[in-house]
Amino acid sequence: MGWIIGIGFVVILILLIVIAVFIITTYNQLVKARNKVKNSFAQIDAQLQRRFDLLPNLEETVERFASHEKKILQNVAAARSGYMSTNVAKEKLAMNNQLTSTLKSLFVLSEHYPELKANTNFVKLQEELSETEDKVTFARQFYNDAVTIYNNKLQMFPANMVAGMFGFHEEELFNVVEEVREAPQLFDDNDLTDEERERYPLKCPHCMGVLDGTRNCPYCGARVV
Repeated sequence: MGWIIGIGFVVILILLIVIAVFIITTYNQLVKARNKVKNSFAQIDAQLQRRFDLLPNLEETVERFASHEKKILQNVAAARSGYMSTNVAKEKLAMNNQLTSTLKSLFVLSEHYPELKANTNFVKLQEELSETEDKVTFARQFYNDAVTIYNNKLQMFPANMVAGMFGFHEEELFNVVEEVREAPQLFDDNDLTDEERERYPLKCPHCMGVLDGTRNCPYCGARVV
């Protein structure tokens, strides 16, 4: 009888050791996968930081030539402020998407301001922002791959049990915003003071004639608003 109890004890001990080894191994694999996600995001964050560091110069340049585009400038400032005020990856990515959408609108609007479009500093900033965005896109691919592998581990049995025990949670993919499909509206002339209206007359992008507030240019007849 004693030897039966002894065998049972050994079997239970072996099972406990196997379970412990499984838990430790799975935990370490999950930590490794999570660290890879963090490292991949750090690569993105470095490029995002560079991108947002360019914004004060961009805002100053746009202010010189199109200061009445208040909404665009406010959106750029809001995205920069939101990014700088958080350390949460999800929120940083959201601010980057907001900035991307705003910059697309800004660059479309710049077509209506020849002086701004031709400004050397503005052109350089466009190139630097575009280059940084390309680097973000490249880093995003590695980040999303790391997130997918990590999330798959969390969802598969029996690793999901270990993940639940130690509080591992899924990470979100870095999804990009859709392209701007329509050109943004120019500023509303009614929002300007008389002084601003005189200083910054709205011009036709086709013939550069000063507009009179109607939807068609009084000089070339082009529809502009």
